[in-house]
Amino acid sequence: MQRLLALSPELDGVFAASDLMAVSAVHALQAAGRRVPEDVAVVGFDDSSAAALCRPPLTTVLNPVAALATTAVDMLLRLMEGGEAQSVLIDTELVRRTSA
Repeated sequence: MQRLLALSPELDGVFAASDLMAVSAVHALQAAGRRVPEDVAVVGFDDSSAAALCRPPLTTVLNPVAALATTAVDMLLRLMEGGEAQSVLIDTELVRRTSA
């Protein structure tokens, strides 16, 4: 986050690959004197417990782990029975909190 701020000091939003990365980004932004979400909006991914504990609470994308696992097992069993591979789209959900 520090390098990103150095490269783009005018940035006004960050989407992190995980909630833990987003929480670290919030801390780095606050240490640099930037306000979240007033100056920079921050969004994470996973909807982990860290998202709700962050200050401000982290807006995040819910990663439906149970649906991913169930779908992966179903697909594997189908392939093992000689079935065809297929593409599957699993919906995510935006969990709105106050960081964005």
